[in-house]
Amino acid sequence: MILGAAGILKGQPATTHWYKMGVLRIMGAKPRPDERVVRSGKVVTAAGVSAGIDLALWLAGEIAGRERAEAIQLVIEYDPHPPFDAGHISKASKEVQRLANKMMDDSMPGDQRRLVPKIAWNRFLDLVRTGQ
Repeated sequence: MILGAAGILKGQPATTHWYKMGVLRIMGAKPRPDERVVRSGKVVTAAGVSAGIDLALWLAGEIAGRERAEAIQLVIEYDPHPPFDAGHISKASKEVQRLANKMMDDSMPGDQRRLVPKIAWNRFLDLVRTGQ
C-alpha cells in the first residue's frame, strides 16, 4: 500500500494481501491476485506473510546466491506444511472468506479505513490529470 500511495505501482503489475487487493487497482496498479510474488523491474511485491518470506528468500538469493538463501531458509526452518488448504482466497470456502473478512474489518483501525476513500480520490484526480 505504501508503494501504491507513493505512485510507484502506477501501471505496474503487483500483488498484496487479498484483503487489500482492490485498493491496488484504485492506486493504479495492475493487481495479480493469483501470484504470491510479483517482480516488475526494480519493484517486487508479495501477497501476505508467508509470501513475504518467499520474497525475502528470493531477494537473499539474488544478493548472496542460491546456496546462501537456502542456508537462510534452513536456519529459519522455513518448510511450510499448512494443516489446512485455505491459504488463498480461491481455496477458502465462502464461510471462511466471510469470517476472515470480518476478522480483518474488526482489526483495522478507523483512521486506516478512512484513508482508502482519500487515496481513491487522489488516484481519481491523478487519472483525470494524466489520463493514466
